[in-house]
Amino acid sequence: VSYSIYTRVWIPDPDEVWRSAELTKDYKEGDKSLQLRLEDETVQEYPVDVQNNQLPFLRNPDILVGENDLTALSYLHEPAVLHNLKVRFLESNHIYTYCGIVLVAINPYDQLPIYGQDVIYAYSGQNMGDMDPHIFAVAEEAYKQMARDEKNQSIIVSGESGAGKTVSAKYAMRYFTTVSGSASDTNIEEKVLASSPIMEAIGNAKTTRNDNSSRFGKYIQIGFDKRYRIIGANMRTYLLEKSRVVFQADDERNYHIFYQLCAAASLPEFKELALTCAEDFFYTSQGGNTVIEGVDDAEDFEKTRQAFTLVGVRESHQISIFKIIASILHLGNVEIEAERDGESCRVSPEDEHLSDFCRLLGVEHSQMEHWLCHRKLVTTSETYVKTMSLQQVVNARDALAKHIYAQLFHWIVEHVNKALHTSLKQHSFIGVLDIYGFETFEVNSFEQFCINYANEKLQQQFNSHVFKLEQEEYMKEQIPWTLIDFYDNQPCIDLIEAKLGILDLLDEECKVPRGTDQNWTQKLYDRHSGSQHFQKPRMSNKAFIVIHFADKVEYLSDGFLEKNRDTVYEEQINILKASKFPLVADLFHDGKDSAPATTASSKINIRPSRRPMKASNKEHKKTVGYQFRSSLHLLMETLNATTPHYVRCIKPNDEKLPFHFNSKRAVQQLRACGVLETIRISAAGYPSRWSYHDFFNRYRVLVKKKDLANADKKAICRSVLESLIKDPDKFQFGRTKIFFRAGQVAYLEKLRADKFRAATIMIQKTVRGWLQKQKYRRLKGATLTLQRHCRGHLARRLAKHLRRTRAAVVLQKQYRMQRARRAYQRVRRAAVVIQAFARGMFVLREHKATVIQKHVRGWMARRRFQRLRGAAIVIQCGFRRLKAKQALKALRIEARSAEHLKRLNVGMENKIVQLQRKIDDQNKEVKTLSEQLSAITSAHAMEVEKLKKEVACYQQSQDEDRGPQLQEEVESLRTELQRAHSERKVLEDTHTREKDELKKRVADLEQENALLKDEKEQLNNQILCQSKDEFAQNSVKENLMMKKELEEERSRYQNLVKEYSRLEQRYDNLRDEMTILKQTPGHRRNPSNQSSLESDSNYPSISTSEVGDTEDTLQQVEEIGLEKAAMDMTVFLKLQKRVRELEQERKKLQVQLEKKEQQDGKGVPAEQPSNDSDLDQDADLAYNSLKRQELESENKKLKNELNELRKAVADQASEHSPAAAGTPDSYSLLLNQLRLANEELEVRKEEVLILRTQIVSADQRRLAGKGSEPNINARTSWPNSEKHVDQEDAIEAYHGVCQTNSKTEDWGYLNEDGELGLAYQGLKQVARLLEAQLQAQSREHEEEVDNLKAQLEALKEEMDRQQQTFCQTLLLSPEAQVEFGIQQEMSQLTNENLDLKELVEKLEKNERKLKKQLKIYMKKVQDLEAAQALAQSERKRHELNRQVTVQRKEKDFQGMLEYHKEDEALLIRNLVTELKPQTLAGAVPCLPAYILYMCIRHADYVNDDLKVHALLTSTINGIKKVLKKHNEDFEMTSFWLSNTCRLLHCLKQYSGDEGFMTQNTAKQNEHCLKNFDLTEYRQVLSDLSIQIYQQLIKIAEGLLQPMIVSAMLENESIQGLSGVKPTGYRKRTSSMPEGDNSYCLEAIIRQMNSFHTVMCDQGLDPEIILQVFRQLFYMINAVTLNNLLLRKDVCSWSTGMQLRYNISQLEEWLRGRNLHQSGAVETMEPLIQAAQLLQLKKKSPEDAEAICSLCTALSTQQIVKILNLYTPLNEFEERVTVAFIRTIQAQLQDRNDPQQLLLDFKHMFPVLFPFNPSSLTMDSIHIPACLNLEFLNEV
Repeated sequence: VSYSIYTRVWIPDPDEVWRSAELTKDYKEGDKSLQLRLEDETVQEYPVDVQNNQLPFLRNPDILVGENDLTALSYLHEPAVLHNLKVRFLESNHIYTYCGIVLVAINPYDQLPIYGQDVIYAYSGQNMGDMDPHIFAVAEEAYKQMARDEKNQSIIVSGESGAGKTVSAKYAMRYFTTVSGSASDTNIEEKVLASSPIMEAIGNAKTTRNDNSSRFGKYIQIGFDKRYRIIGANMRTYLLEKSRVVFQADDERNYHIFYQLCAAASLPEFKELALTCAEDFFYTSQGGNTVIEGVDDAEDFEKTRQAFTLVGVRESHQISIFKIIASILHLGNVEIEAERDGESCRVSPEDEHLSDFCRLLGVEHSQMEHWLCHRKLVTTSETYVKTMSLQQVVNARDALAKHIYAQLFHWIVEHVNKALHTSLKQHSFIGVLDIYGFETFEVNSFEQFCINYANEKLQQQFNSHVFKLEQEEYMKEQIPWTLIDFYDNQPCIDLIEAKLGILDLLDEECKVPRGTDQNWTQKLYDRHSGSQHFQKPRMSNKAFIVIHFADKVEYLSDGFLEKNRDTVYEEQINILKASKFPLVADLFHDGKDSAPATTASSKINIRPSRRPMKASNKEHKKTVGYQFRSSLHLLMETLNATTPHYVRCIKPNDEKLPFHFNSKRAVQQLRACGVLETIRISAAGYPSRWSYHDFFNRYRVLVKKKDLANADKKAICRSVLESLIKDPDKFQFGRTKIFFRAGQVAYLEKLRADKFRAATIMIQKTVRGWLQKQKYRRLKGATLTLQRHCRGHLARRLAKHLRRTRAAVVLQKQYRMQRARRAYQRVRRAAVVIQAFARGMFVLREHKATVIQKHVRGWMARRRFQRLRGAAIVIQCGFRRLKAKQALKALRIEARSAEHLKRLNVGMENKIVQLQRKIDDQNKEVKTLSEQLSAITSAHAMEVEKLKKEVACYQQSQDEDRGPQLQEEVESLRTELQRAHSERKVLEDTHTREKDELKKRVADLEQENALLKDEKEQLNNQILCQSKDEFAQNSVKENLMMKKELEEERSRYQNLVKEYSRLEQRYDNLRDEMTILKQTPGHRRNPSNQSSLESDSNYPSISTSEVGDTEDTLQQVEEIGLEKAAMDMTVFLKLQKRVRELEQERKKLQVQLEKKEQQDGKGVPAEQPSNDSDLDQDADLAYNSLKRQELESENKKLKNELNELRKAVADQASEHSPAAAGTPDSYSLLLNQLRLANEELEVRKEEVLILRTQIVSADQRRLAGKGSEPNINARTSWPNSEKHVDQEDAIEAYHGVCQTNSKTEDWGYLNEDGELGLAYQGLKQVARLLEAQLQAQSREHEEEVDNLKAQLEALKEEMDRQQQTFCQTLLLSPEAQVEFGIQQEMSQLTNENLDLKELVEKLEKNERKLKKQLKIYMKKVQDLEAAQALAQSERKRHELNRQVTVQRKEKDFQGMLEYHKEDEALLIRNLVTELKPQTLAGAVPCLPAYILYMCIRHADYVNDDLKVHALLTSTINGIKKVLKKHNEDFEMTSFWLSNTCRLLHCLKQYSGDEGFMTQNTAKQNEHCLKNFDLTEYRQVLSDLSIQIYQQLIKIAEGLLQPMIVSAMLENESIQGLSGVKPTGYRKRTSSMPEGDNSYCLEAIIRQMNSFHTVMCDQGLDPEIILQVFRQLFYMINAVTLNNLLLRKDVCSWSTGMQLRYNISQLEEWLRGRNLHQSGAVETMEPLIQAAQLLQLKKKSPEDAEAICSLCTALSTQQIVKILNLYTPLNEFEERVTVAFIRTIQAQLQDRNDPQQLLLDFKHMFPVLFPFNPSSLTMDSIHIPACLNLEFLNEV
């Protein structure tokens, strides 16, 4: 491309790095400068290097700017890459961009909604180029290549601190855990994710560049099994920054765990750590600020503890870890005092921090105090203990703290790896490397040297991999291979790691006894001064420069030796080894130090104190550099053995501002991370690659018309290129692609644009000429017409003007005369008036001015006051009126509210009750005071009498000289008496006064009570009136709410059904796997005990009781598995409660039955009393015998089952003990359920026996009424009594035996005819009967006594409770007593009400049950009477006409089919399991459902509940088995959905329920079920229909989903509308026409036609068909829209047009199939609006308003995302500006949209099965012979 005028170029800029400019003048070869115009319109002359011919970089066309892949750019160079990243980041907010095989991730410093579960599922299964760049796309590519190529993968994440490496690695791991799932129940994926907060807490810290900077490197290997599910993980760490433990720069922090622990120091369990805030500790306060804005350390600490627990670190170990961390903080606060000599120092024994350090680590205080300040020197002859200076002690203390933390770090990593380890065999793995990027600071030390060394190795591996991929691509496409020269950094690596390299010389200097950093630096100068990658600084002898691949870095050698040695004194380590805490001792054990170097970044060189320990300390001699080099070599070996995937993280600015791009910083990182190297390698070869199909579609306009006749597109492409590009080296033809040199695509784009521009100009020229001609002709005709009319108008106007001129002159004359006269008169009058006023004014001015002023001013003041007062009054009135209106309105609203009236009533009633209570209390108080007064009076009188007696005694006993004293005492007593009388009088007056007041108050209260009652009546009437109005208003709202709740409940229920079927399927799969793994048969149920409801045992069965058998519960536990049994405990407990209720009801019925029998017995004639008693005894005897026999057999059976079950569970627990920790609990749960089930079984068997005994009694009474000789033995239940012995025979035998005993006759004579045996048998029967009767009476007596005792206990408890309540009530105030009494009464009434309701429900249920039985018995009686009458009439007719033989007429088919019990399996096999839909192609739709119902109807007709139960259960299980076998067959699934629904409709239509019989004919009503209510089975069939419907949708979606994206978005429904853009290295897989995944819209329509035809042919209900297509159209909408939101290449105007056309075709198809009422079009509304959004104008505020009003079905995020992704397909279309997008966001900010960006394409609408009765009658259905159902007999 020539540098001609208007060509745009990039020139260097000191601020923006690169700046865009445009040539204003053509450049000719040899010119020394370029004439440029910058974007700000300034002109600049740019000098050109003529010798090297270095011209500025050319700029790409605008059509290529913003591409997903940088390699798609035609011009590949640094400014193009930088500009593309900047445009994507700032204008479109896209943080991910491909650069060949590299994913460039720019940290947005903001939360973006692009990492949810919906996005993960959207990227799952997609090819890497199919979607927009994303970390999930890289993860999916790695996962897919692992599965496809059977090779291990690695994802290498690198970048500067703060660029987002850790977050990117975390999202990649989250993707793997979400997509792959876990291979076992150990939740390994949760543990992998839980390792992140642990490692962040102990390995991350705040730096000046990043608040959460990883200060170590890590490589996490995620292991997968053969099915590519996660089974475990392993972590390696590299080069932990230990110096941060003891030193932090300004505005930096130590590791997070220290601050988290300080934040949680107030917790009770951490009191012993003796921690305070972080500012109080030296090791955490050096950076200044200890808080990170927006981070809660206490909350993070809780997450860290939870993560520790999740990965299996015990609570005791956690406490020990926190103790060690706290001890490091205390160690940093130990105060060291220097001695006077300066060569020694000491630590105060009273130092609290040292005491806490020793206490927390469990070491001796005195030894630690001594060895902190001393060191041991070992020579060949003896050992010395030497003191250390203050600086040496501080260094030793810091070294110890770093060593403790490093050992703890490695211990935690090791235990995390143990938690992530698995015993299963690892098939493959994916490694995620999160490692530091290239670093350069003002002062660079040993850490930066190691980091940059690691990046040199990684860059070398990256370069070789990129080179290898380029070579493979050329070889695959059969392109001639030319060697591409790329940068090889092996010389720099050799400088560092080769023999006598930098690391080698460093290790050698560390071995020298007095080696120094300066000596080592000098050796480097001497050895490597001639190396091209090594330089010596000019002004320093302590530094050296290494020229890395990214930049020149100057390293300061101070501290290199010390950091490489990493020395800790052995004496201090030995003290820690002797700790009394095992964890502390284990940290410093020798075995720990000898761990392999792969899991640790550094080891400690401990100096030996004895020579024999030399061998054990061999590992200590390894330096940090040596260990890091070894671990790095191992890492490179691992990476070279895997397929790498690269993620380069870029930090856009250093201020952490969201979406702010600093070009200088970005370019530095792009150079450092190898992105530009990738560009350079690509640019050196053929960077632009097009498939022949895409090239032809894009550049078809450049092909001549005669060439288009050729059908071979490759030949057309060859001829076009050879004619357009003359240099054959600029392109190559590959096998499937065309390869172009850099710049050639831009040249072709220019030719294409020129062609379009020329064609546009030609079209514009022709159209504009035609428009101008048309315009001229229209103007000429209009001009002539205008001229004609104008000339006539002008002539008429002139004549009119002349006439008006003459008239105007006359008018003017008269008018002027009148105006002059009037002016004179007005002036004259004014002069006279002025003169008069002037004269008067002069006269009065002197005398009257003051008076006038006074009055005028007074008048003005009064008038102003009156005006103000009036205004104030008006304002007050208005304001008061407004307030009054508001108050009146509020009072009216409040008065109308029912709640207010109720509240008033409640207050009034409470007030009345309280006042009444207060009156009663005051009356009681008056009475009490009266009693006290009388008691005081009587006591006073008694006291006076007593005193009188004492006085008399004293007078008699004492002398006369004591008289005065006694006299005084008498006087004092008299005064007291008078005082008492006065007090009594006061009390009486007070009492009288209070009594009068109370009477008056009572009267007032009674009057007020009457008024309140009247008001209450009025309010109640108002409430009733208002409640009627409110009920009418609220009913509509409640109706809407109930509909919404019903829809939500239906959706939840169907989701539960779906989950149940999924769990059932999972259980079946696990059971099959267990069967394969065991290879020996496990626990099996005996066929005799096996429940017929195999997989549906959780559904109730038909029985006389309303609860399923115990065997059903046991089978449920067995089938759903032990681990799922706990979930059904609530159901089990509910069933138990229901069993107890039914048992009580049964007992009541039994008592009623016994009473009835007693009444019947009283009605029997008196001559048969012994008969009734014998019958009762016989019944009891039969009951006992039956009970004993059946319980013995049942007990034996249950014991066998229990033993087998225990054995199977024990075997399973022993085999799977490591994988299932919850087995013992499940086993105990199973035993408890078994025990409860056995108890229920006992109750059930007893009930059955009682019913059988009642049947026996009924039979005996019937026989007793018919014959005169009743049988004693009515049932042959005893093996010894085969004969039926009459009662008289038994009695005679008994008397005969007695007589024989009295006469002592010969036994042989007696037994001659068997009489003795007969007598003995009778006697035995009589004894048994008497014994049974006695036992029954004793049982009844015991039960009665127990009932009375229970009643007595209940009454006692009630009495105690009432006494306690009464005592509590006495302690309360009167008002509280009244309130408490009312509450007690209300609670009692509520309880009684609930009990009565429950009793009523039970009685109603019992009544319904008895009515149903009565109907059955009435039906049987009627049938029996009809049969007897028919037989009698036949007999009479036969007697009358004996000689006539009548031919028997065949009865009509009654719509019932009979089969034998043994044919049931054959029926299910022929009709369900082996039936194919094609067999019934010409038959009645849903024929199997009709046949099954006719079989059910016959079983109902013969009243065989077991047959009904077995048939329905087998049918359901058979359908499930068929669906499981054909789980991907749409036709089979649709067939059984229609049949299941039809069977459900038949059970409803013929249930006898009037609600379902409204459309039945009289004939159909005859086919209703007579005996059984199958409501419960209708629910089972409804649930089964839901499962089948969900499977049908799943199959249909599986068939449609691969077609949707290709058909809706990619296929050109309108030919030539879309143009293909360059796509770069990541080619779209579906862009190839020869690919298998290319579909058109016709394919989707054909598939849906197939679905519709199948469902209609099989008779599926039309309502269900509508719901099926509504669901499918929603899925089409969701998948298409999600793909549109994640793909930049399809967000264009042409795609919107294609979408509109495709959607219209789908709508037309819906109308053609009469499916437009299904709501399918409404589900497509978001996609329709997205297509319209792509086509609308996007410039002005009016356009923004139109978009906001139109796109109501799209969320704000979706609208903004589409606008950001919108891409013009050619240069004639403008991009969407950032300002326009901001306008859209501002207008939509008030929307309450969900935060989810993508639609949930797995969402399923709840399905409805509306009742659809059949018009067919059962007797009209014919069974074809192809079904092989000859064993069915028509009834």
